[in-house]
Amino acid sequence: MKTWDGELTVEVKHLKSYDYLPAGCQQMQVICDRIIRLRENKNLEDAPSAVLKHLGELKRPYLTAFEEELLGFIEVKASITKAGESIGDVQDIGIVLESC
Repeated sequence: MKTWDGELTVEVKHLKSYDYLPAGCQQMQVICDRIIRLRENKNLEDAPSAVLKHLGELKRPYLTAFEEELLGFIEVKASITKAGESIGDVQDIGIVLESC
């Protein structure tokens, strides 16, 4: 199983379903991918790492507007690129911010 902070091998009996709809699963995957890219940055300081840890442990498939802003800020400061562009150059880096 791929998680925001690594990969784990678990038995099916230890998995818990959050019963997300397919759209929620896709949103969760986007959040995880963004966090994984940031955590791979070896120059990331302790404070952003703590924020990423918190965001990775959320039990919902969306970010609040404030959480999205924090994640976007960390992406810009860490110079993470998306599809060959600097995140700072991308106008819409948000995910859908509606609840499930």
